[in-house]
Amino acid sequence: MQPTLSGQRIALFEARLAVEICDLVRRNGGVPVCAPAVRERRTPAGEEVSALLDEVGREAAPLFVFSTGVGATALFDEARALHRAEELRAAISRGSSICRGPKPVAALHKEGIVASVKARAPYTTAEFIDALLETNPGGRLVALVHYGERNGSLVDALLSRGARLRELTLYRWELPEDTAPLLRLIEELCQGSFAAAAFTTQIQARNLLAVAEAAGCRDRVVTALRSGVVIAAVGPTCARALAELGIPAEVVPETPKMGAMLTALFARLASGRESP
Repeated sequence: MQPTLSGQRIALFEARLAVEICDLVRRNGGVPVCAPAVRERRTPAGEEVSALLDEVGREAAPLFVFSTGVGATALFDEARALHRAEELRAAISRGSSICRGPKPVAALHKEGIVASVKARAPYTTAEFIDALLETNPGGRLVALVHYGERNGSLVDALLSRGARLRELTLYRWELPEDTAPLLRLIEELCQGSFAAAAFTTQIQARNLLAVAEAAGCRDRVVTALRSGVVIAAVGPTCARALAELGIPAEVVPETPKMGAMLTALFARLASGRESP
């Protein structure tokens, strides 16, 4: 990608990949301003995971459903702490596994496991449910590893088809412990200091407005984001959440990945600058 941004400032809210996303913006001539809007907090689940391992050990073909790579990694970390990682690996290999996108696929690959079924792009809940139905979950023991919050639609789809469901939420999406950087970014947004804002998850947008609400400036932030700021969403799920919050995304890549989102955003900003 060639530098195209000519010093335009981009608001970012990424935490885990903050260094990577900022580097991409800089390499393209932009100025990244990143204030993480989400903290992923692991939740103690040793007893819960131990009980699950006892149960799947009695099943001929358990079904494991992974919404995120973080969740898959957390499950194996819990099993290792219990000295039962091999039991987990054997249960997944004996049964089958379904992954929402490339990140849980990669997490399983690190454990020497090939995912049985992969949801199609763009990896929304709809595609995930379609993938689940391919496995005929009725009557099967299904271990559903959520992302940072419970996915009610996924739960309803499994229960309505007779799955014997066991749910695990091994980490939670929370606000950052220190919200001061986010508050500073919010103030700059209200001052019209950014050409664009890029969201890599829906929870970033929700937390941004929650912090703005607590500071008494939610309406100002929404107005600012709708007035001259190009909004980019990593994929359709994130774009839908933004629209529901009153912040429609102008840039949504065909492939729901951070790099694809930034490439599309850079092209949009460059074309806007070149317009008469």
